[in-house]
Amino acid sequence: MKKYTKSAGQNEVERKWYVIDARDLILGRLASQVAHRLRGKNNPMFTPNVDTGDFIIVINADKVRLTGRKWTQKTYYRHSGYIGGLKEITAEKLLIKKPEDLIRIAVKGMLPKNSLGASMLKKLKVYPGDQHPHEAQQPEKFSL
Repeated sequence: MKKYTKSAGQNEVERKWYVIDARDLILGRLASQVAHRLRGKNNPMFTPNVDTGDFIIVINADKVRLTGRKWTQKTYYRHSGYIGGLKEITAEKLLIKKPEDLIRIAVKGMLPKNSLGASMLKKLKVYPGDQHPHEAQQPEKFSL
């Protein structure tokens, strides 16, 4: 009799909610831990082709840290699709304009580049302040 490894099905996954305070945390280290949890790699039922991850709420995104001179040297690019439509913004200006995008972009780069990664990214909720509207889900504190 052969024994097979059990793969998790989409309806068998039990998702938890976690809240992470990003105050004084380094962006890359925070993003790698968040991506790890979103992907579900901490779960014993982890299956690469199924979204087995948890929901993550990141608060205080405007108080995240970068090391070295990345505030002025790190540049984020986007393109409008038109000729000459390349836009760029430094990390310092992005923190002022949209602080939640700093974390969202960093985590997105660490997830799979397909529809599964897109569904994992939807479970990430990022807020610039220390308030969030997800108290009804009773999120657990998660410290890094």
